[in-house]
Amino acid sequence: MSDKITKSPQIRFAGFKDAWEQRQLGELCDKFQSGKNINAEDIVDDGIYPVFGGNGIRGYTNTYNHDGLYALIGRQGALCGNMNISHGKAYFTEHAIAVKGNKNNETMFLYYLLGKMNLGQYSGQSAQPGLAVNKLIEQSAFIPTFVEQTKIANVLIQLDNTLVLHQRKLELLKEKKKSLLQKMFPKDEANVPEIRFVGFADAWEQRTVSDLAERYDNLRIPITASDRVAGSTPYYGANGIQDYVEGFTHDGEFILVAEDGANDLQNYPVQYVNGKVWVNNHAHVLQAKSEIADNRFLMNAMKHTNIEPYLVGGGRAKLNADVMMKISFRVPELAEQQKIGSFFAKCDNLITLHQRELNSLKNLKKSLLQQMFV
Repeated sequence: MSDKITKSPQIRFAGFKDAWEQRQLGELCDKFQSGKNINAEDIVDDGIYPVFGGNGIRGYTNTYNHDGLYALIGRQGALCGNMNISHGKAYFTEHAIAVKGNKNNETMFLYYLLGKMNLGQYSGQSAQPGLAVNKLIEQSAFIPTFVEQTKIANVLIQLDNTLVLHQRKLELLKEKKKSLLQKMFPKDEANVPEIRFVGFADAWEQRTVSDLAERYDNLRIPITASDRVAGSTPYYGANGIQDYVEGFTHDGEFILVAEDGANDLQNYPVQYVNGKVWVNNHAHVLQAKSEIADNRFLMNAMKHTNIEPYLVGGGRAKLNADVMMKISFRVPELAEQQKIGSFFAKCDNLITLHQRELNSLKNLKKSLLQQMFV
């Protein structure tokens, strides 16, 4: 009677029927060992070969200690157990564990398998978590034949390449928008921007937020346990949507500006909303005066403004309402505001679309990792 433990995944390629067999990780590899120490002064920005530490590439150097395809396990620090891939010549430090499959096991398959295994759970419980090679090689996993491993790895490699392309597109769109914000709003003491829509030539004029908008902070309501019922209304705090609830505090077109608890002071949270929303007491609520200002323009103008100098407090910086209303910047006539606001709304919609596509691909990969492995 066989004592082998076997299982099969939910999804398989046609032609593969044999059950996967349980093996210890050490049985699958020609190499499963930590790299070597490197002096900090030998890690430079203009070196020839990448230096991999516990969390990926630390920099570059002019020597290497590995050559070929390796899966790398971060073995030290809060992110221990994270996975990276190295192709070609590279230097692996003592904080990275180099893994290379033997003749019966595909290294890229092992890369995805190890990533799925949540190796960080095997770290020591100390102030500086770490993974021990001798402990990892004793962990077991279910493994198919080399041919099936290769097919699975190829699918996931193609998916990862697609993810990288979509991520680059998204980053390029965000950089393009950032560049346009710089050019479509006046710089420093200038009263006209570098780029304008055809037909607009008048100088922009200095205005305060109080000139351009009304404040509706009096309608904000912190949510209570009894209010926290799953619904369709976005519940906003300082940094955006926190939940979806029933009921609403505001209905219409508004600008939400973090009052306190902002998670990024350099890119201060300023958001445009349109429709029913519930806003708590950590975000100011503004609405453009329709006869002189456009809400979408106002949102971008405030995002373009450096709000950090107006903040008070320490660890939890605060933007007081009276200070916010005195913030000033240059604005054009309403028609030009509307053009600019509409243009950046289209940019934001395109960015959102690409972000959704990227999230869908990430969810697809997560699903495949669950269903194509045991």
